[in-house]
Amino acid sequence: MAGHSKWANIKHRKGAQDAKRGKVFTKLIKEITVAAKIGGGDPEGNPRLRTAIDKAKGENMPKDSIERAVKKGVGDLDGVNYEEGTFEGYGPGGVAVIVEFMTDNRTRTVADVRHIFTKHNGNLGVNGSVSFLFDRKGLISFTTDKDFDTIFEAALEAGAEDVKDEGDAYEVITDPVNFIEVREALAAAGLQWDNAEITMIPQTMVALEGKQAEQMLKMMDKLEDNDDVQNVYANFDISDDDIEKMMG
Repeated sequence: MAGHSKWANIKHRKGAQDAKRGKVFTKLIKEITVAAKIGGGDPEGNPRLRTAIDKAKGENMPKDSIERAVKKGVGDLDGVNYEEGTFEGYGPGGVAVIVEFMTDNRTRTVADVRHIFTKHNGNLGVNGSVSFLFDRKGLISFTTDKDFDTIFEAALEAGAEDVKDEGDAYEVITDPVNFIEVREALAAAGLQWDNAEITMIPQTMVALEGKQAEQMLKMMDKLEDNDDVQNVYANFDISDDDIEKMMG
C-alpha cells in the first residue's frame, strides 16, 4: 500500500468519510473562503479556489454552500477571519507529522494540537523540523479497474512527473503548478479519478507496529477530528495485517 495513501485508505476502510461528512464540509468551506479571499472569487483565475470547489463538488456539497463560502471570502457576505499555518512535529516511533490549520483563534489551536501530540506519545517541533522530508505534489489516484496504459499515456503527455502502479491504486504525480492541467487532460481522455488533490508526499517511510502503530492511528484520528485542522500528513507505514487487527 502506498505510503502517502495509507491514511486515506485507512479512513476509507473505517467508514470515517461518511460519518464525518459534516466536518469535511466545514473544512472545505474554510478552504474555499480563504482561497477566494487571497486570490479572488473567479475559479478560472484562481487555481487554489478551483481545486477547492472541485473537491467540494466531489463530496456532494450543495451549490449554495459553495457560493456562500466564495462570497464570504471576497467580502460580499460577513464571515470569520481565518489565519492559516503549519505545525510540524513527531509522532510515535519518530514519525514525521505535518499539520495544516485554519483558525480564528491561534492560541486555542496551538494548545489543542500540542495536547493531541503529547497524549499520543508525540511532540511538536519547530517549523522546518520535518517539512524537508516531504515534497508538495499533485496526486491523482485511480482504482485499478481503469486501464493503466491509458492513464500513463494521457498523464505523461499532459506533463505529469510520474505514473505508478501501487498495487491497490494507480497514482499520477504532478508538479502542483501542472496539477489542474494534468487532471483536465485525464478527464478529457474519459478517465474518472478516485481522488485528486495537492498533498505532501514523504520521501522516506517509518515502519510502525504494535502499540506505536495503534497510537499513531489514534493521533491521526484526533488531529483530523479537530475543527481547526485542515490536513495532516505523516510518513508512517503500517502493515495491512496490523491494520486489520486494530480495526477488529
